[in-house]
This record gives sequence, structure tokens and C-alpha cells, in this order.
Amino acid sequence: MRQIVLDTETTGLEPEEGHRIIEIGCVELINRRPTSQYFHRYINPRRAVDLAALEVHGIDDDFLSTQPEFDQIAEDFMKFVSGAELVIHNAEFDIGFINHELERLDLANSDITQCCEVLDTLVLARRLHPGQRNSLDALAKRYDVDNSKRELHGALLDAKILSEVYLAMTGGQADLSLEGEAASPENVHSLKITPVDRQGLTLVVPRVSTEEMADHRAMLNKISDESDEPIAWNFSENT
Repeated sequence: MRQIVLDTETTGLEPEEGHRIIEIGCVELINRRPTSQYFHRYINPRRAVDLAALEVHGIDDDFLSTQPEFDQIAEDFMKFVSGAELVIHNAEFDIGFINHELERLDLANSDITQCCEVLDTLVLARRLHPGQRNSLDALAKRYDVDNSKRELHGALLDAKILSEVYLAMTGGQADLSLEGEAASPENVHSLKITPVDRQGLTLVVPRVSTEEMADHRAMLNKISDESDEPIAWNFSENT
């Protein structure tokens, strides 16, 4: 299974008000294991970054003016994510911005959910931890994921942190290999089962002492008295 953990940074909060994507970061997971493959681009939005957004990610207009526009990176981005399941924290926000950018290009398919499934880790976290804070920072702390480098938001850094949080939330990495390779049908079927050689082994079966049996009966009688119910089983003196 191929998954892409994705995050974006933007000029503001509402694409309907003309705000644009300025950074995309993606981390690839294959069979729930991170690979060395990732996608990361800064993007010239051709508009100013809101002050409130600048305080969150620190990506300023001067830097962005030297970066490619979305239409120049769109093909590479779509090739990287197509067919994968996108893992996104608060997916509605990122998907809304991505689709807005695709619509601006007037593509036949301007809805990324037509070529990718989407898993929203915020929805998942709220189901697992109802009534608790479920921001990425809160989840990183809860699952003991190191986010000490996250002084400001950044799409690639946040995608890397989210990948660790997601794996921790959903049971960890899948790994059947002693060398840390991704599990696959090939190496699953090549696993060798070595039977234990029991020849020469002496199995010791300790017997219950009289004192231990008396203590056991006393505990059963106490439970019976306190619950006002008879003991459901009996045993012989030779047990």
C-alpha cells in the first residue's frame, strides 16, 4: 500500500479570498514504512502573504518571488501523489487549497480526490481521543514524537512529524524483516520456522503444596461470602 503524508503552507486561510499555496511537502510510506522518497516545493503565489500566516510559517514575499509558480510544479506533484492514499491533518483545508490551484489551471480533473483517497488524521484523532486537544503538536507530545525542530510550521517538516504520529496512532510500522526492509509477499513467504529441539529436555511440573491449596480455598470462600454466590466449581483433595 502506498500512502503520501502531505502538508501545505499558504498565504492565508481562505482560497475563495484569493489565498494561495506557497509550500507543499510530501513523505512517502510503502506498507506503512517511510521510504527515501519525498516531494517538496516552495511556490510563488503572485500575491502577498498575510501577516498572520507569516507569523505561523515565516515564509516571506521576497523569498517566494524567486520560486516557481504552481503551474510549473503541478505535473510533478500530480505524478508523485496519483494513485496513493493521502494522509493529511485537517484534510479539508489542504484539499480545498489544492483543488483551488488545480481549478486555476483549468484542468479537466480539478479534484484531487478523483485520483487519490484521503485519510484525515484529525478526524481519526478526534475519534481516538474525544474531548482532547488534537493539534499536530498535541498529538506529537501524546505519542512521544520529537517535534523540537518545529519552531515554525513547514510543510515538509510537518509531513515528517505527521507520518510518525500517524504510524504511532495506528499501531506502528509494519515490519517483518530483521534488516528493517518493508514487508512484502516475497519476504513473508521466505520466513523460516525452526522447530525447537526438545530432545534431552526435562519438563518440571511443580505440585501445589498443602499450604498453597489451603490459601486458595480460603480465597475462594472469601469471594463466595462477599459476593453471596456459591463457588461455581469444586476440586478433589488430590488436585
